Amino acid sequence: MEASRPFKDQNKQHSTTTTTTTFFSFWRFLPYTIYAILPLALFRLYFYPLPRSDHILVVSSLSSPRQAEKAGGDAVTEAPPPPPPPPCDYASGKWVPDKSEPLYNGTTCVLIRDAQNCIAHGRPDLDYLYWRWKPHQCHLPRFQPIKFLQLVRNKNVAFVGDSLARNQLESLVCMLSTVSDPILVYRDGEDNKFRKWNFPGHNMTISAYWSPFLVKGEENFPDYNKLYLDSVNERWAGDLGSLDMVVLSFGHWFVHPAVYFEGGSALGCHYCTGLNHTEIGFYGVLRKALRTSLKALIARTRASGRAMDVLVTMFPPAHFEGDWDKFGSCPKTKPYQEGEKLLEGMDAEMRKSLADEVEAAKADARDFSGIRLEALDITKLSLMRPDGHPGPYIFPFPFADGVKDRVQNDCVHWCLPGPIDTWNAILLEAIKRWRGGEMNR
Repeated sequence: MEASRPFKDQNKQHSTTTTTTTFFSFWRFLPYTIYAILPLALFRLYFYPLPRSDHILVVSSLSSPRQAEKAGGDAVTEAPPPPPPPPCDYASGKWVPDKSEPLYNGTTCVLIRDAQNCIAHGRPDLDYLYWRWKPHQCHLPRFQPIKFLQLVRNKNVAFVGDSLARNQLESLVCMLSTVSDPILVYRDGEDNKFRKWNFPGHNMTISAYWSPFLVKGEENFPDYNKLYLDSVNERWAGDLGSLDMVVLSFGHWFVHPAVYFEGGSALGCHYCTGLNHTEIGFYGVLRKALRTSLKALIARTRASGRAMDVLVTMFPPAHFEGDWDKFGSCPKTKPYQEGEKLLEGMDAEMRKSLADEVEAAKADARDFSGIRLEALDITKLSLMRPDGHPGPYIFPFPFADGVKDRVQNDCVHWCLPGPIDTWNAILLEAIKRWRGGEMNR
């Protein structure tokens, strides 16, 4: 027992020495610790000061003022919402292969006109269905039928213009019919030029108004049409009081021979050989027609106190190889590659004329918050799709009896389904942006 005491004393001495060493080590490094913590404390106080006695509470945009008051704050300052994303430039891009199936076809949508039902009429190549428009600076989502119906719930939407306006409308109704059955509630005029569908699940209507000049006009094709450039066509403008959104689409009829009137007298004409009128072309006339229509639309919307959304579809080029009235055709089966086909000549001038008038009208309506006006710029993406037209398949199985030397082609309108469905995808994105920054939802 006595032999173990020196060992215990030795342990006690070692423990005391260790404690002393640790104590002095702590005090030796303490100043350095203080020097390290002090800047962090000052940084914390500078950027995150202690609460002041007046109890001002800063609330994030996710909290409501009522919630902040419950938290005990006397004054509430809400953080400003983030700015909306800049509009996407859908006009600039390229067509890329896409294996996704179209939302509809000639069997699932009974609204497709025979002349645009390319598959049912025996078009053998179906590659034109499998391309997607890819903008350079952003993403264009696939059309979402449910989202469209939700955003236009309780609204009256109208497509006003020529047969391409009708072409776009039928594309839209076909895509919406994949999730909701439309009910035809009105039809008038030959060739179904005036129609209205109702989507009862969303209390929304879509109407078609035939008005190839937008202004008052008399159709005398193939003779001379008559246009009254200072009078809007009341067949559609007279219903503006009941409409919430209008899509205007026109242009191709202005190429045909016509006499133009303004202020009660003849202003001039286009292709009017044999008539005692001055040839003035049609670019300026196209501008006047859109200007008159937009001015009437803005004035009547302002007077009614209603809100109105207006989109003007830019000019979609045709793709005839040869003259349209001399059996010109559109035989291509693939889109143009970027740079392969330039926007120039009449197509470029028509687009510019429409775009300039839209911008001028936006300036006129700048002090009126009740109207939103945009251009639906589909000119370039349409220019690059020479493969998207019915061509000879406006007729059922045109080559069933062998290849003919001359067959009438349609290189103006678009197959359904087809590239024109992209116009409505862009239309939906415009509505998303207008309805509160839902661009990426």
